[in-house]
Amino acid sequence: MTYVDGYLIPVPTAKKADYLALAKTAAVVFKDHGALTVVECWGDDVPDGKVTSFPMAVKKTDDETVVFSWITWPSKEVRDSGMKAAMEDPRMDMDMSNMPFDGQRMIFGGFVAMLEE
Repeated sequence: MTYVDGYLIPVPTAKKADYLALAKTAAVVFKDHGALTVVECWGDDVPDGKVTSFPMAVKKTDDETVVFSWITWPSKEVRDSGMKAAMEDPRMDMDMSNMPFDGQRMIFGGFVAMLEE
């Protein structure tokens, strides 16, 4: 079964093009280091919740859109080595103070796939 890194990110709506450019660069790097797929989804029908929701989870403001992303890897071992290599790749050497999103509100985690249909 594959291994999946999942991400939930609040992105300023006005910075959609900047975020997409960053995501395209990162996708190439991740795939060069073993990722099978990289998927970036721009929120379209993401309602606010009363108890919990995607917008609440990332403390989305009115001028932001929730991005839901994932990277699939062949295994956790490939992910561990590939992620390390990707983070050390010079193409990922970016100015963290000029990112098109607030990384402090990004939610992420690694998951073992238990069903793939």
